[in-house]
Amino acid sequence: TAFCVCVSGVCGGEFSILRSPQSVVFRDGRWPIAGERIPDVAALTMGFSVEEDLPWPGLGVGDLFHRPQATVLVTVKGVDKLPVKGFSYPIENAVPFSLDSVANAIHALFSEEMPVVLQLAPSEERVYMVGKANAVFEELSVTLRQLRSRLFQDSSILSSLPLSSLSRNNEVDLLFLSELQVLHDIASLLSRHKHLAKDHSPDLYSLELSGLEEIGKRYGEDSQQFKDASQILVDSLQKFADEMFNLYGGNAVVEVVAVKEFNSPLSRKTRSILQASQGKNENPYNLAYPYNYDYSVIFNIVLWMMIGLALAVIVISYNLWNMDPGYDSIIYRMTNQKIRMD
Repeated sequence: TAFCVCVSGVCGGEFSILRSPQSVVFRDGRWPIAGERIPDVAALTMGFSVEEDLPWPGLGVGDLFHRPQATVLVTVKGVDKLPVKGFSYPIENAVPFSLDSVANAIHALFSEEMPVVLQLAPSEERVYMVGKANAVFEELSVTLRQLRSRLFQDSSILSSLPLSSLSRNNEVDLLFLSELQVLHDIASLLSRHKHLAKDHSPDLYSLELSGLEEIGKRYGEDSQQFKDASQILVDSLQKFADEMFNLYGGNAVVEVVAVKEFNSPLSRKTRSILQASQGKNENPYNLAYPYNYDYSVIFNIVLWMMIGLALAVIVISYNLWNMDPGYDSIIYRMTNQKIRMD
């Protein structure tokens, strides 16, 4: 099972890595990442190939033989950045994106193993569950009515969260808190099905949170309610990331993208010859040439084949040089017998 967490943002947004295993290498630096390439980052960390090379220095090659067991993408709308722990990268051209391509790759390679795929937007009552997720998350609240009733149950997060200036009687506040309840319930339900973290199929979680954006619209971004909600969200995301990371035995990638608002793309993404030529000349960080994603694989195949052939030539040459023609060679042996008979 593979797992990964992302919270997505737009222009002026920020892409942060909360937790990641040693097999996935993220480099510390302020390298901008295009919003439409965030799904490619998720795909590459899971070991899948992408249609177009990603010349982004923030992601290293890592261990090709040990991929993370889980991927989760959380999209937080309404804020440019969140003070979370981990590496953070600015987002440029933050357009709406989805992990459908990653989900399709998982289905194509692991269809028989029924991997967990969960895509959820609580505020829009949008949910998509495939594979074992249908059984694991059948108790998960997905509609606004279910979310509100879940908040007032005895086991809800209201009994443990410091609400501060937030109110239990306001619909906007309850929407925000219900999204945090979803994060808590996902980790809680997974803890009851720990065997899912030990299988060989990758799991994918894509979550979109809009509650903080609604808090900002209702009270204003300078209000105490917005500040308290932002801090509560950061703490909840960090706790959620730690729980998921531990459930998968430390082999999960947790990423967060914070976005103020999405830029609506006016046209489909295209590449022209002019854009390609400009891209080659633009190297503000004086970085090395970006190798193809398959470079390390091809390099290892050629390297070990050449080493094997070289060893074979050495061994064969050594044995031929030290061979006794009268004893080791059947050709010379038969020749000597024929000479004696003559």
